[in-house]
Amino acid sequence: MGSLIDFALVAGSFVVAIVVGLTGMGGGALMTPMMMLFFNVPPLAAVSSDLVASAVMKPVGGVVHLRRGTVNLRLVGWLCAGSVPAAFCGVFLARAFAVTDAVKYALGVALLLAVAGMALKGWLGTRGGSSSAHEIVVRPIPTLLVGTVGGLVVGVSSVGSGSLIIVALLALYPALKANQLVGTDLVQAVPLVASAALGHLLFGDFKMELTLSLLVGSIPGVYLGARISSRAPGGLIRALLAIVLLASALKLLDVGNAVTVWLLVAACAVTFAGWRLRGGVLARRGGANAAVGPPQEARR
Repeated sequence: MGSLIDFALVAGSFVVAIVVGLTGMGGGALMTPMMMLFFNVPPLAAVSSDLVASAVMKPVGGVVHLRRGTVNLRLVGWLCAGSVPAAFCGVFLARAFAVTDAVKYALGVALLLAVAGMALKGWLGTRGGSSSAHEIVVRPIPTLLVGTVGGLVVGVSSVGSGSLIIVALLALYPALKANQLVGTDLVQAVPLVASAALGHLLFGDFKMELTLSLLVGSIPGVYLGARISSRAPGGLIRALLAIVLLASALKLLDVGNAVTVWLLVAACAVTFAGWRLRGGVLARRGGANAAVGPPQEARR
């Protein structure tokens, strides 16, 4: 058994899985490039093994969020109605037309736009949603279309079960809190990834030793990340979402490792500075409100 385990890959998958559990994204966009760039795994084998491992890993994080009540099951149902059949078909599309690179670059640009949108929203001080995960009014047709497009992309490239769909959910349901977005996305990704994994088991390049190493690291990692995510403040999760989106976009666009690291360091510095600035503004507002005194009803 020991000869089947690559402990360096176990360590890498553990770190990536924490990110997946925290943010609901990054599995395909980070795990697959990690295998290709640092472990010289062929692209089709990396995609196939990542999807099979994700089919086991995703339910671990999803169960944590289900227990915490941060999942909208109606959204999950409409997303899966489109994504499950589309993901299986995406495997055939990838093999027939070799469109993986085009999808990868298009998704990279989309993720960069999403990062810009999230940064602008944070700069303008727009607050996250305050509704319960069960109070959101579901929009069936747009949600079904999001699931279909997301499933197709996942079947082609293994990327998108978190990154693409969670960005679309942000646009469709801005009232969802960050941990609700993560929880709903993790649960809907379970049947989506399982469908794509089945397609790759039948027609891809599945490697047992790769998948076993991924699972040994990713199962505890995604559990730990999901536990933190289900309890963490919404602002922290949104900041992590933005950082992971940026990292995913840069790798999808084939940006060099050194440039990627410097850009992520800069993004973290800007995020930290934004937190400090916003914290100062909120503190001044709190002081001003306290100076005004209690409301009229209280004074009576």
